[in-house]
Amino acid sequence: MPTLPAALLKQLTAAPGFDEPAFVAVHAAAQPPVSVRLHPKKITPEETEHLPIAAPVLWAEQGRYLSERPVFSLDPLWHAGAYYVQEASSMAIELAWQHVPQQQPVKVLDLCAAPGGKSTHLLSLMKPKDVLVTNEVISSRVNILLENITRWGNANVLVTNNDPKDFGQLDGLFDVLLIDAPCSGSGLFRRDPEAIREWSEDNVALCWQRQQRIIADAWNALAPGGIFMYTTCSFSPEEDEAVVDWVHQQFDVESLACYYS
Repeated sequence: MPTLPAALLKQLTAAPGFDEPAFVAVHAAAQPPVSVRLHPKKITPEETEHLPIAAPVLWAEQGRYLSERPVFSLDPLWHAGAYYVQEASSMAIELAWQHVPQQQPVKVLDLCAAPGGKSTHLLSLMKPKDVLVTNEVISSRVNILLENITRWGNANVLVTNNDPKDFGQLDGLFDVLLIDAPCSGSGLFRRDPEAIREWSEDNVALCWQRQQRIIADAWNALAPGGIFMYTTCSFSPEEDEAVVDWVHQQFDVESLACYYS
C-alpha cells in the first residue's frame, strides 16, 4: 500500500483520541475487514451457514463481520437481496435512528444515496407505513442505486435523481434528513489504495465547501424538530467536526449522543 499522506496525519494529530501508530498499522494490514448486513425478513440464521461469519457488529443488529471475503457474485442469496455487503462503520446510522420518534409514519430523505447501502439499512429499520426518498444527484450513479433498492425489495421507497436545491423547496416535508456527503475519501484507503494517490489538502478544502453547500440547499426540507444525520467516509476534521460546527452556527440545532453496548 502507498504511504499515507503526511498532511492527513498532521490534520489528525489534533483529533481527540487519535493514535497514529495504530492508524498506520491498520492501514498496513494486508486484508481490510469484511462485513455484511442481513435483510431481517429475507434470511434466517440457518441460511447464513455458508457465510464465514466471525462476529456481530455491535452497533447494528443485523451486521456481521466475516473471517474472509467470499465471491459474493456467485451467491444466489446476495442476488436475492438477502444481505448487503457494507463496511461496519457505515452501519452506525442505526445508532442515530434510535432518536427518531416512532409514533407516526416517518418521512425520510437520503440525499446522496448511491450505491444504496445506507438506504437499504434505513428500509430495514423503517416501518411499512414510513416512506423513504432515496436520491442521487449524479445521473451515472442512479442505476446502481435503483438496482440495490430493487434487490432489497421494499415498496415504501422512491428513487430520485434531483439536485439538493430541488428538495429545499419542500418546506419541512421530511422528519429525517440523511446526507452522506461527497468527500475526499480518506476512509476508503484500506480498500482502495488509489484513493491515497488522489487525496490532497486542496480536495479536502473543496469538499468542505461542497458539503456546506449541499446541506444549506436541502436544509429547508427538514421538518422543525427533525433528525439530521451527517456522515462522510473522510477522516479529515475539516469535513467532519468542522462541518458539524458550521451546522450549529447556521441553524438552530443540538447534537444527540449515540451509544452502543
